[in-house]
Amino acid sequence: MPEHRFIVCNYSHNLSAGTISWQSPSNIALVKYWGKYGEQLPMNASVSFTLSNCHTNTKLSFEKSSSQQFNFEVYLDGKREESFEPKIQKFFERVEMYLPFLKDFRFKIETSNSFPHSSGIASSASGMSALALCLMDMERQMQPNITQEYFNEKASFLARLGSGSACRSIEGPLIVWGEHPEIEGSTNCFGTKYPFEVHKNFENYQDIILLVDKGEKQVSSTVGHDLMIDHAFAEQRFRQAKDNLSKLIPVFKNGDLSEFIKIVESEALSLHAMMMTSMPYFILMKPNTLEIINHIWRFREETGSNICFTLDAGANVHVLYPTSEKEIVLQFIKNKLSQFCKNGEFIIDEVGLGAKKL
Repeated sequence: MPEHRFIVCNYSHNLSAGTISWQSPSNIALVKYWGKYGEQLPMNASVSFTLSNCHTNTKLSFEKSSSQQFNFEVYLDGKREESFEPKIQKFFERVEMYLPFLKDFRFKIETSNSFPHSSGIASSASGMSALALCLMDMERQMQPNITQEYFNEKASFLARLGSGSACRSIEGPLIVWGEHPEIEGSTNCFGTKYPFEVHKNFENYQDIILLVDKGEKQVSSTVGHDLMIDHAFAEQRFRQAKDNLSKLIPVFKNGDLSEFIKIVESEALSLHAMMMTSMPYFILMKPNTLEIINHIWRFREETGSNICFTLDAGANVHVLYPTSEKEIVLQFIKNKLSQFCKNGEFIIDEVGLGAKKL
């Protein structure tokens, strides 16, 4: 199994104290992952755009400790956030066999987002990947001969154990997570860079995130994933996702934006259909989410634009479009769609290349 490579027996260098900072981006799935098994393994493969402006900055301070238990505090925007700590505790428990030094240090985890937390912009993806990168940076200091490829793969592997989609936030611009028969090297264990040709139509692809609801979701993604276990339409959904990823391979190569739009929007609506047909059922979209979708469809029909939408597990709308339409789409959002955003707020983003050390 690939994860055996990530078990370390000993280190060649010692650390006593220090500080490490990484910035890791969010990502937006084009083919959605919804449903998992085992320890954070996906029921279907997904592919995502790595974002650029939506990111998490994490500073990890560490010093030697003799407590022989997990010893850490978490701060969000400078304020102690004890509500985050059970999730970090669970993450440390999951990754301890791959990072045997965790109980040797006391950690201070300081994090901040460039976007609203827990509102469906994958804050767990950017947050957990940033923390995984900080921990991998520690390991690299203790084992300097590890390769960059190993570093990225293990960081993605560790991030996945904190939040599934976090494994897609290490690199960019297109990341595949999950085994797919047509994508060599794809694996359930970590995210991999999309290996095939990508048309110039998708270069610097744009994403404006319309903040319909900045509050915390009433149903977490973890709960939503669990509801897929006995879902009446689960098998059909997993098959649909696999087929849609197959359909995207020629689309990425030939630059067919109309076909791209059909697949991406269908995936977004299928994701929310699974939520609405779970038992218990729930709806994360808001009335203004639907208003925005209808306005996008009308604008596309009237102008011939290649604008489209996708949704994550929340009410906010990701407006995707090629960079050649940057001005006309931004004007449309300012004039028409911003009225459906909370306080008229939206985030201008684009496809990025992955995480970076600060």
